[in-house]
Amino acid sequence: MVYPEQVIPASPTTETTSQRGAMIQITLGKKKNVDPNSDPLQRSQVGWSDGLSDQQLHDIARGVWVMPGSRIERERFAVVNGGGVIRQAMEIERIVDIPGGRRAFEGRILGPGHPVHDHYVGKPAPNGTQQNPITYFESPLGNRECNCGCGKPISRGDFLPGHDQRAIHERIARIGTVKDFIAWFDQTWKPDQAPQGEAA
Repeated sequence: MVYPEQVIPASPTTETTSQRGAMIQITLGKKKNVDPNSDPLQRSQVGWSDGLSDQQLHDIARGVWVMPGSRIERERFAVVNGGGVIRQAMEIERIVDIPGGRRAFEGRILGPGHPVHDHYVGKPAPNGTQQNPITYFESPLGNRECNCGCGKPISRGDFLPGHDQRAIHERIARIGTVKDFIAWFDQTWKPDQAPQGEAA
């Protein structure tokens, strides 16, 4: 199995970047043709070159990388550096393991109108050209707030650990007991107001 893209151990400055409001910069090297039959993501090219479609660039950028530890799993967004310029932005949905101890991103391409795309794509890479393909940088767009209403920042998902349950119990308490909440919900909820795709 061929793994043409590997991460050089991170520098101290990379590791000490604040996790609050952080994003990932994926820096692509020069174009290299590979055999799809031996590439773990079945690609024919790795590295940056002009003329790539959005999907081709996404497939090249998402892996395969050496990304040990849990920090990489906490970040929500990544931008793709090709030739010193950010060429694409993605929202990370999860990190998947690849045979051989490497990993890859899974997520969606962010287009015009999304704040991360508009802030970075087409502009100089925040970390410049790096030997290390995976680096972190601080960004005002890196975090959202926990949806429980506590105001604390989150980098992945919708809630801080345990805050979804806390939000549910706080709202039940505003009505009364669990029995009171169920009675109130059954009286106020209308089937035609269910989110799209939810069975009535």
